Amino acid sequence: MKGGHIMTKDIEVFTQSSIKITEGDRRIYFDPFQMRREPKNADFILLTHDHHDHFSPKDIEKVASESTILIVPEAMEEEAKAVSHLVKEIHTVKPGEEYFINDLHFETVAAYNIGRDFHPKEAGWVGYVLMIGGQRIYVAGDTDETAEALDVICDVALVPVGGTYTMDAREAARLINNIRPKVAIPTHYGSFVGSKKAGETFRDYVDMSIKVELKILY
Repeated sequence: MKGGHIMTKDIEVFTQSSIKITEGDRRIYFDPFQMRREPKNADFILLTHDHHDHFSPKDIEKVASESTILIVPEAMEEEAKAVSHLVKEIHTVKPGEEYFINDLHFETVAAYNIGRDFHPKEAGWVGYVLMIGGQRIYVAGDTDETAEALDVICDVALVPVGGTYTMDAREAARLINNIRPKVAIPTHYGSFVGSKKAGETFRDYVDMSIKVELKILY
């Protein structure tokens, strides 16, 4: 059975942008990376793009089961075949669309850089707005403060704050102060890029009316 209203305790952030959302007995992973356990319990795995810290076949193997549905940007269709034996099926998505895949309802949001080339817009990479438990949860992927991100409507936002390859803490806070979720959770810092204190810097710049939760486990 599915669960009800999603609480932030149902959202885990492991390393970088490796995220797990639990709704009752349904488990949804985003960009699994450097997983320290092998639960093999994913109902869905959603990937934002193909960089090694977001598309990690060995970590997909740790969380996938024979019933897992893998969702990837259309541009990753060929690459995703490398893990097709680990999952039940693979679906591809484009930015700016709405999808219902095996009772999972979500929208895709273009994720890209402005003024730098690490994540070009033409690559077709994505963030996701998941409609789950009566809420809209935005998992931004690797992005800057784009027009598409500024248009997102959500209750909870998980946004990168590490800088260099994505928004830094101040830029991410500015985005959050514009889209005004109830809760903001910083990601993509403290390991490969971004100070371990980037989450605290982000929190300092977010409007006090918006709750910030620091969740990176390791």
